[in-house]
Order: sequence, then structure tokens, then C-alpha cells
Amino acid sequence: MHSLKKGDTGPPQDRKLVLEQKFSVLCVQSTAVHKQILRTFVILTSRGNAVREMCSFEKPSAIQQRAIKQIIKGRDVIAQSQSGTGKTATFSISVLQCLDIQVRETQALILAPTRELAVQIQKGLLALGDYMNVQCHACIGGTNVGEDIRKLDYGQHVVAGTPGRVFDMIRRRSLRTRAIKMLVLDEADEMLNKADTSVLRVSRSARLGATTNIELAPCPSRSGEGTAVPPLPAHPGLVQVGRRADELTLEGIKQFFVAVEREEWKFDTLCDLYDTLTITQAVIFCNTKRKVDWLTEKMREANFTVSSMHGDMPQKERESIMKEFRSGASRVLISTDVWARGLDVPQVSLIINYDLPNNRELYIHRIGRSGRYGRKGVAINFVKNDDIRILRDIEQYYSTQIDEMPMNVADLI
Repeated sequence: MHSLKKGDTGPPQDRKLVLEQKFSVLCVQSTAVHKQILRTFVILTSRGNAVREMCSFEKPSAIQQRAIKQIIKGRDVIAQSQSGTGKTATFSISVLQCLDIQVRETQALILAPTRELAVQIQKGLLALGDYMNVQCHACIGGTNVGEDIRKLDYGQHVVAGTPGRVFDMIRRRSLRTRAIKMLVLDEADEMLNKADTSVLRVSRSARLGATTNIELAPCPSRSGEGTAVPPLPAHPGLVQVGRRADELTLEGIKQFFVAVEREEWKFDTLCDLYDTLTITQAVIFCNTKRKVDWLTEKMREANFTVSSMHGDMPQKERESIMKEFRSGASRVLISTDVWARGLDVPQVSLIINYDLPNNRELYIHRIGRSGRYGRKGVAINFVKNDDIRILRDIEQYYSTQIDEMPMNVADLI
């Protein structure tokens, strides 16, 4: 077999599976030119420990087993499964497999609802595609437009970004779409359910022809409401992959509530829990940006160390906060639902809903930031008297049971 060096794609016969070569990362093993995706991942030895840390799993999840071979066959796919089951890795592996590295043009366009998720996708693709010398750029709002134009002019195999900035780059003709063969919508239900039409504007302005469309979303509810994905214009051969709506569960995540009679008692309860929070890393969700700022200030006044993030913060500040939290330098993050979609920090095993979410669908996105890839996680909900009805509604919606928090909750994390 041809010996691959970094930046060398090898002869065509050696590229049947991009991830099967001297690829210091999680690999899918396939036979007979993708006729079957086997149920094992092969972790090559050169960076084995780093791979386990980065990819968080050693065998393909159900969504990966079923979706990857459909995508690399060029079929349109809607991939629906629970949070934390590896949907992002599913399309990342598939995108890398289908790239022609010799062609320095954008061949895959990935759209995400938040800047942080787009950057996470870009970094994941660069790590997975390390040996290939793949070029991938994150095209997001709040960053320098001139830098985007320079990077795109240099040539990017993959562009991951938010719809607004991507549309702007297409409109400026800095992002050329003639070579795009894959369009990926991550968290498709969120983007397509939004009132704005930015995703459809990107799709139309790109004038994509024979393009594989991949939409990724969490499972819809049991009732079929909420997270069902409204698709882009239909194509022949559309394949829907994932668990049925009536199989939706919250496996691996222990859920509790703390009864607080008044809103002002929540703060004291959180302070009492602070030592428990810092056993691991924790995310605290509030419903508004104003509440995030208020709670952050109150916690710091009480000499507790916390970070905070929401959509009104400058992009550089958001990036710095994310970097600190991912590295473990920051252990408690207070955020709005900007953090509830797709972001993966493996060390997070505790979620606190300081406010219960405004709609039931958001609940699973929030607590899904813990318990990723089959790990254990704990979710604690602060519940006022008038929140009991909302809590019971969530229980019924997800067919789950949320018990009162035990005294030994620290032992469960």
C-alpha cells in the first residue's frame, strides 16, 4: 500500500476510505467500496489516547452506522437522532471521504445556527482531516470580513459557517459555489424553523446543482411536534435515518428538581450547590441575556468564580470564554440557549436550569450538553411553585420522571 505522508492523498485506490489510511484519528472500517459500514472503529496507534479524548467514542453509534454509507453514495439524507450520538462526526467523516484534495475549491458547505457551533465543526474537520492537508474555514459573523475574503481567495475545501455571513460571502462572490457537491445543515430544525430565510437564501444564491443535501436534527417529540425537520426542496432518493419519535429517551442523564418557593431563593440554592458544580464542569442556563448578566454579577460579588456567555457579547470575547471553558480553566459557565445547540465539551456532566426553558423542545437540547456519547450526566431544575405545571408537562412530553434532588447529588456526578 502506498505510504501516505501529511498532505499526500495517495493514488485513487488508496482513497476508498479516507479514514482508513495512516490517519491519526477515529476510523470507519469498510469493505467492498463502502458496501457495508462495519460496527467497529479502528483507532490507529500513533495518537490513540488523543483520539479517545477528542472523539469520545470507539465504535460507531447507530446514526453513524446507518447514515455514513448513504451519504458517501451521494444520497440526500435527513439524519435524526438524540443529542450526543455523533451526528456531527457522521457528516464530518462523510465530507472528508468525498473531497478531492487536489481541487482547491469549496466542495462542501456546512451551515450551523450559532457561531460557536460553526467553529467547533471547523476545528473537528481540521483534526479529522489532519493528514490530508484539508483546508476548512469558519465563516461567521462578528469577525473580520477582509480575513474571510482572504481565506476564501486562498481556497478552502470546506466552509462551515452561519447563514448570514455565508450568504454575504456568496453575494460578494468571494465564496464560489461551482464545485460544491455537499450541503450540510447542522441542527436543521433550529435553522429551518426560524423566521428568517437566510438558509433558503444561501441555498438559492449558491445555485447548487447535483448536490448531496444532509440535514441533521435531534429526534422529534413523541407527538411529532416541535423538532420535525422542514426539508429543503425534495430530491429523489431522500433517506431518513435515526430513531423513531416513539423511541426518544434521555438515557444516561439523571434528572432532578429543587423546589424554590420564590425567584430570589434560586440564588441562595445555587450558592449552596457551588462546591458540587466544581467537581466537574457545569453549565447554568437562564432564559434571557439580562438574567445571565445579573446572575454572573451576583455570583462574582459573592466571590464565586464563574464565566458567562450570550449572543450580545463581542465575538472575540465569546471565543475567549469558549477557549477557557474547553480547556478547563473555567469550570462554571452561565449562558442563554446559544449554548444549548450542538456544542460538545466532554467534561461537562452537570446542567442546571436556573430557569426552566420557555418551550419543551429546548429542554432536551440543554440537558443534552451533559451525558454526551453515552457518558453519565446530571440535570438539576430550579422549580418555583408556578413552574410545577411546566415540569410535569416536560415529564409527560419525554415520558421521563424528574425526582426531587437527593442530598448526595455530588456522588452521582
